[in-house]
Amino acid sequence: MIKEHTTKEHGPLAGMRVLELGTMIAAPFATHILSQLGAEVVKIEPPAGDTTRSLVRGGPSGTIIAYSHSKKAICLDLATEDGKAVFRRLVAGAAVVIHNLAPSAARKLGVTADDCMTVNPRLVHVHVKGYTEGPQAEGLMTNPIAEAATGAMDDHRVDGRPTRFGPSYHDQFAGTYAVIRVLAALLDPQADEATRRIEVGLYETGLHLAARDLAGMQLKTQLLGRLEKEGGGEFSMPGYGAYLTADERWIYLLVLTDAHWARLTGALEMPEHGAPQFARLRDRKKARDEVEAAVRTALARFTYDEAADRLGRAGLGFNEVMPLERVLEAPQARAPGKLRDVEFRGLRFEVPEFAGRSSSEPGLPPPEIGEHTEALLAELGYDAQEIAGLLASGAAKAYQPGDFAWAPVREKA
Repeated sequence: MIKEHTTKEHGPLAGMRVLELGTMIAAPFATHILSQLGAEVVKIEPPAGDTTRSLVRGGPSGTIIAYSHSKKAICLDLATEDGKAVFRRLVAGAAVVIHNLAPSAARKLGVTADDCMTVNPRLVHVHVKGYTEGPQAEGLMTNPIAEAATGAMDDHRVDGRPTRFGPSYHDQFAGTYAVIRVLAALLDPQADEATRRIEVGLYETGLHLAARDLAGMQLKTQLLGRLEKEGGGEFSMPGYGAYLTADERWIYLLVLTDAHWARLTGALEMPEHGAPQFARLRDRKKARDEVEAAVRTALARFTYDEAADRLGRAGLGFNEVMPLERVLEAPQARAPGKLRDVEFRGLRFEVPEFAGRSSSEPGLPPPEIGEHTEALLAELGYDAQEIAGLLASGAAKAYQPGDFAWAPVREKA
């Protein structure tokens, strides 16, 4: 019987406990979404902490602030038998366990599906890993390696060198896929054990994300009788991309159709407006260099605000290419329900909300490592003497002021 927990009163997953043994992004991102749906998430960390606790000047990075708020934290050494015993008590009362440990580490620490379902047969167990079934099932993979393995990086080059994207999209998509699988299992009262044993691979996630491009490449190759790759949007659609305005701001244009092209040329009073040789996309592709030069020249005549006014009135899609420090200044970002106020170590943050939430309920601030260790141990039935023994032995650890402190910033001479 799954014990209900009532720390959150709202959301479809209220009263449900989720255990996270996560590091970096994939598993913590998945449990972040489940938390925003009302689940109580308990973040279980080793004494060394989640890797993201020490990435910025020896202290927590933005990942902790963005994706671990509203969670509780307990610190256990699962290399010890006492630590494993505490973990098993947590599993007994949980609905879901999610981790992204390496397969060998999961076996060593006793957190595999076999280990957890022996304690709680009705559990939903999720392992976000590098690869699922196949010859590389035991292999390690990170987000950029997934980009490299599934074709994304080959199309993203800086000075000719294949380069990783900025955000860790493959990690975050893998976490999202994990949430979808969890919700599907929870929705099915007849879900058998195989359904509740969930594995999500970064590699397989990357393959699925690349499905359109892979299918498009095969389609063109078979139609043309030679290898033909699908290019990115701006490579295949002249006029679809980033262009510099007169005040040196970048504007990204959405010009997909012939109608878009007609609106663009009319709005910017381009000499190409109405020219039959550019009316059809196939003709614009043949004259790619000429079309691109025409759009660059047209945008260079206007400031960003002037261009935005004209394009907006024409009903075209566009946006300024925003530098990170200005993203949250946009009126759309400031609209109600978009941002959550989060405090951490005396600092204040505005963190974007989980998309689709209709209200922003206050939650716990990001937890320090082991911040809720003693309270959770007491809830699990350990008495004061037993808790003291677990802490003294190192099987469990409570937060100590100064743990993972940011290094002080020294004034430059």
